[in-house]
Amino acid sequence: MTLLSKSNVLRKNLTLSLLTGLVISTASLYAPMANAAAIYKIVDEKTGQVTFTDRPQNYEQQSGKKISQTSVMTGNDSVGSNSASQTGNANNQPANSTQAPPAPADKPSAVKAPVSYQLAITEPSAERAYRRPVQSIDVNVQLKPALQAGDSVSIYLDGNEVAQGLSVSIATVDILPGAHNIKIVLKNEKGQLLKQVERTVYVIQNTQTLQNNKKIAEQLLAYQRLPWYQKVLLKMRQDGKQPNMQSFTKPVADKPMTLEQPVIQ
Repeated sequence: MTLLSKSNVLRKNLTLSLLTGLVISTASLYAPMANAAAIYKIVDEKTGQVTFTDRPQNYEQQSGKKISQTSVMTGNDSVGSNSASQTGNANNQPANSTQAPPAPADKPSAVKAPVSYQLAITEPSAERAYRRPVQSIDVNVQLKPALQAGDSVSIYLDGNEVAQGLSVSIATVDILPGAHNIKIVLKNEKGQLLKQVERTVYVIQNTQTLQNNKKIAEQLLAYQRLPWYQKVLLKMRQDGKQPNMQSFTKPVADKPMTLEQPVIQ
């Protein structure tokens, strides 16, 4: 009898222990859910600012606030701290996350790369002399690559611009005998000097032409100094007539002498 009563007591204690353990386990399982709190989304209808909080009652009395519950739940302090940090970030961002793309930066204007020109004088090919006034100074310039828009080439004689371009013919009739400088100047569109080349030429007087002109001038001067009757005799001889001395009673008007007429010594 005593053994039977002890066995019943042990069985009841075991059953009670099992029930107690089951209740504690169930309570510990549902405890986090009981402590969990819903997260609410607060939208400012005027500014569009979004705020997440677990205390919607703080915003219920404020006008223009739209409150809605989300599916996010807080569980413990760490989750709550993460929610708070997310709430703070959300407060600093507008509701509309779509942002206008940044304005494209102004494209730098195209910069014209400098051209490396090769400039040379092909004519006259070397220092040479020109006879004045029968010869002209022909100047030809070689340029590589081709002249770009805005750039220019000028030709100078003794510092004076005589032409623009790559060629020119300079008459020597108005150039004094002696040494003369030919300069080719290449400039860009801003007037800045890019390159220049120079050459010296010589102008000499045509001796034969000078002597002929001098002889003709002397003959004309001598004819002008003759008395009138000698001029008449000279004219008659040129016409192939024999002079009649009786016809020289009256002066005859002078007739201009041509350059081909010989001078009477």
